[in-house]
Amino acid sequence: MMDSFLSVGKIVNTHGIRGEVKILPHTDFPEVRFAAKAKLLIVHPEQGGKFEVTVAVARPYKQMYIVKFQEFGDINEVEKYKGYDLKVPKEDTVELPENEYYFHEIIGCRVVDDEGNEIGVIEEILRPGANDVWVVKLPSRKELLLPVIDDVVLDVDVESKLVKIHLMEGLL
Repeated sequence: MMDSFLSVGKIVNTHGIRGEVKILPHTDFPEVRFAAKAKLLIVHPEQGGKFEVTVAVARPYKQMYIVKFQEFGDINEVEKYKGYDLKVPKEDTVELPENEYYFHEIIGCRVVDDEGNEIGVIEEILRPGANDVWVVKLPSRKELLLPVIDDVVLDVDVESKLVKIHLMEGLL
């Protein structure tokens, strides 16, 4: 099952002729995920077939990473993997500091206000700038944009998939 894996990037193109690939990172920890000797799974985007590769070297490049895997020596060997996903087992999550969460832990959480009233379910996470914004789907089918700040988010319980918030005036 693929949901026991976390997506850490996507192979978007080849780079040069020595088998390097350009990766669009989907992780907050590219320096950990693409470090030398790191193990990754190359996963077919539709069929889900996968195999393990080992990072030989990697370097940041614009908004991407250029990565060379030990298993590949030239462009012809990596060409066919354009568009493939890079994943790691969920157990390989990087320990986060307190009060920081992974997207997969937050999406799907029920949201209640400080009086226990049901507000909705977190459907998406936006990253517009200073702080993240959680998109909460309300029973009315409308969306509530919830700024992730201390005044609003009171408690996050990822085990029970429950977020307690203080509904500041003007949010709803």
